[in-house]
Amino acid sequence: MSDLLTYAYAVVRNAEGLREATAPLRGVADSPVSLLTASGDDQLGLVVSHVSGQDFQEDALKQHLEDLEWLEAVARAHHGVIEALGERTTVLPLRLATVYLDDNRAREVLEAGRTMFAERLARLSEHVEWGVKIYVEPSAAPAVPAADLTPGRAYLRSRRQQQSVRDTVYQAAQKAAERVEAAGRKHASDRVRHRVQQGLLADAAGAVGENVVNDAYLVPLKRCDDFLADVTHAADGLDGVRVEATGPWAPYSFAMPLDESGGAAATEGAPP
Repeated sequence: MSDLLTYAYAVVRNAEGLREATAPLRGVADSPVSLLTASGDDQLGLVVSHVSGQDFQEDALKQHLEDLEWLEAVARAHHGVIEALGERTTVLPLRLATVYLDDNRAREVLEAGRTMFAERLARLSEHVEWGVKIYVEPSAAPAVPAADLTPGRAYLRSRRQQQSVRDTVYQAAQKAAERVEAAGRKHASDRVRHRVQQGLLADAAGAVGENVVNDAYLVPLKRCDDFLADVTHAADGLDGVRVEATGPWAPYSFAMPLDESGGAAATEGAPP
């Protein structure tokens, strides 16, 4: 058995010159990238490279996923290939670390899912993903003059004022979320809600404030400007609330995972 496994990045709609454009790309572990097509049908392709089984067999992969430096390198390489492909054709991104025993097994998966892949690619054509996060940043309550109250009463009043400020800011965040959702209904084709970022994930993203909304929107290219205009004004007049839009990305949040088809997907891919 070969020590090499087939690492899959994305299913793509084949386009003129795509194979030639794929050839110079380097993927995970600086491996050359290539395009596999189904037997007798070159309308769809699976973009792959070859990686060491020592790193991507199940047991080794579990250990690597705890190595943030290794994981970041793989994620950036994975994302780089998908972004390059997205400039040439419609892309259906696959999960990070989707691997197969060899090219033949990968091609079998492509052929078995041909109809589903074609339908999903048609849905994603001329669309991109935008991420929208909402943060709250409650300000400190004003201090109570010590001359007016005893220290104990001053402390209790300060705590009540702080809670009042927090309640007001969270209500404002709800208003901002409603405005963003309205923009999505008006301009986007779909929405996915992700977990809010907390703890180490929020720290790694350099977040300021508490993340209370973390959504992804699938937006037609021709509606992106209008969508962003509405989203960027969603926090207007709302103190302590910040709305952040990121993108455009390949439609990671709207891609179909391949677990059922035989792919070994270790974790979900996302823009770094």
